[in-house]
Amino acid sequence: MPKHITEADLALLAFAREVRPRAYAPYSGFRVGAAVFAGGEIFQGVNAENAAYGSTVCAERAAALAAITAGHRDFDAVAVIGDSESPCVPCGACRQFLAEFNPAMRVIMSGRTDEIDVRRLDELLPDAFVRGYLDQDDGEDE
Repeated sequence: MPKHITEADLALLAFAREVRPRAYAPYSGFRVGAAVFAGGEIFQGVNAENAAYGSTVCAERAAALAAITAGHRDFDAVAVIGDSESPCVPCGACRQFLAEFNPAMRVIMSGRTDEIDVRRLDELLPDAFVRGYLDQDDGEDE
């Protein structure tokens, strides 16, 4: 169920909208902009396609990497806007990547229309594989 849209959500979405035209999408033509809010700062990113499709980087991960490069490891929210009519949701790889930095962060999504959807990341990716799984003691002695 969509969450209440706050002024902060709209502001973060504006940063994603601002950067979207800079996307490099010569193959799909589908431009995506993203903005991550972490540590009181905003970090932008765009999708960058590649002829070797597996080398393509999504906007959400580009923005997250900018935040990580600046030293942030706890994200409050991410906004994503794409060339779609309906709100653009992060792909599965981006959901998993973002879960590393806060599985409960707000995800603000939009497209070419005024429609906005806001969810928590753990709603979009329930039971994410996160650090806690790697920190568990299996009870066996070595």
